[in-house]
Amino acid sequence: MGARCSKLSLCWWPSNLKSNLYDSSDLENGKEALPGFSQYSLNQLRAATSGFCADNIVSEHGEKAPNVVYRGKLDDDRLIAVKRFNRSAWPDPRQFLEEARAVGQLRSDRLANLIGCCCEGDDRLLVAEFMPNETLSKHLFHWENQHMRWPMRLRVALYLAQALEYCSSRGRALYHDLNAYRILFDQDGDPRLSTFGLMKNSRDGKSYSTNLAFTPPEYLRTGRVIPESVVYSFGTLLLDLLSGKHIPPSHALDLIRGKNFLTLMDSCLEGHLSNDDGTELMRLASRCLQYEPRERPNVKSLVTALTPLQKETEVPSHVLMGIPHGTASSMQTMVLTPLGEACSRMDLTAIHEILEKIGYKDDEGIANELSFQMWTDQIQETLNSKKRGDTAFRAKDFGTAIGCYTHFIDSGTMVSPTVFSRRCLCYLMNDMPQEALGDAMEAQVISPEWPTAFYLQAAALFSLGMDNDAQETLKDGTNLEAKKHRN
Repeated sequence: MGARCSKLSLCWWPSNLKSNLYDSSDLENGKEALPGFSQYSLNQLRAATSGFCADNIVSEHGEKAPNVVYRGKLDDDRLIAVKRFNRSAWPDPRQFLEEARAVGQLRSDRLANLIGCCCEGDDRLLVAEFMPNETLSKHLFHWENQHMRWPMRLRVALYLAQALEYCSSRGRALYHDLNAYRILFDQDGDPRLSTFGLMKNSRDGKSYSTNLAFTPPEYLRTGRVIPESVVYSFGTLLLDLLSGKHIPPSHALDLIRGKNFLTLMDSCLEGHLSNDDGTELMRLASRCLQYEPRERPNVKSLVTALTPLQKETEVPSHVLMGIPHGTASSMQTMVLTPLGEACSRMDLTAIHEILEKIGYKDDEGIANELSFQMWTDQIQETLNSKKRGDTAFRAKDFGTAIGCYTHFIDSGTMVSPTVFSRRCLCYLMNDMPQEALGDAMEAQVISPEWPTAFYLQAAALFSLGMDNDAQETLKDGTNLEAKKHRN
């Protein structure tokens, strides 16, 4: 195995080893030029999403089956989010096209803008900008590496209020089922509001989720959405930002009336905000959640109230969020697989789950070549080492797994790219990126066209701060994945 490492080092070592907040007046000019609203063919969108492949379903966009959202890539390399409705939705094609075109006229840095649609036969699809850095729900409720800082929570509230004010000023005051899944983060870490919720409701479902505790009271009475209903939902999002949890408004209002502020506040924020800031946001939330719609503030006054609360306005969102800048934007030219995506954002937990699920299926050809040796005691001991390593790997005992996998590798009697990939992740979990990179490269030597080896190399390179090389390696892995599927 050592000879392989030496040869690999010569031919494969990476070459480089030696915002401010926007004013409301800025909203109509996007960060990059967007195309005008277009009507796409079903074949175009089928090609962009690899035949509406299940691997490209983006559940984080908050859409429930059968109206799922797919990630896709157009011929000009623009990444898109495609919402596909079921057959019973939007029975009137003219209504669908009119609504889509109306929403498609909006252009704002605060929106994940709608750039097209498709209406063919029974198919109804919407096409929007793809937001690569997931949802508010993910960053607020299911964070792994860093909780959302207070200045970023205030920025989310302001940007959302600005998005709603912009839409209202353009005659689109109604928004359906405003929640933490509808707020997406772009390549710079800035929050944007999904435009899918701006479409008038049709037969595809109700305007609000089935959880009645979070539904505006007037909607429960009449079944209609009014502008004040949107403000009520905005109030529930303020509670989310304050508490880091999805708390029913009635319970939160009881806590606020009883001045039990500490019970409501997210414990992660302790010591990071003043009492005045927290109290002011609670007051604003309680105003939005008034039972009578006429007693709630309008969206313009929300912007006015939130603007002076902003903190660290000179710090870009990606810094506040802890998102590596440039990584997402450089991915605009490729659609990553789940493993590639997990490696691109260094989500070690997700990588572990994927490797565990894949198992050893990619080793089958190599294992068959060595099956004649299986009878020897030495081989049996080697296999036992691998088995003990797999048990530790499954239990997330990564230190023990490293020892067992090392014994298997050092025996020299069998080779397994999967063992190298698993030990690679174990090294990453133990903050040993140099060793992890070596294992990923060894896996590539054994299986030169195995995408997993390239993805894990990228993860190790990101850990070493070598982002440019990591992105190139991700691209190589993605190309190999596409080649494999073509064959």
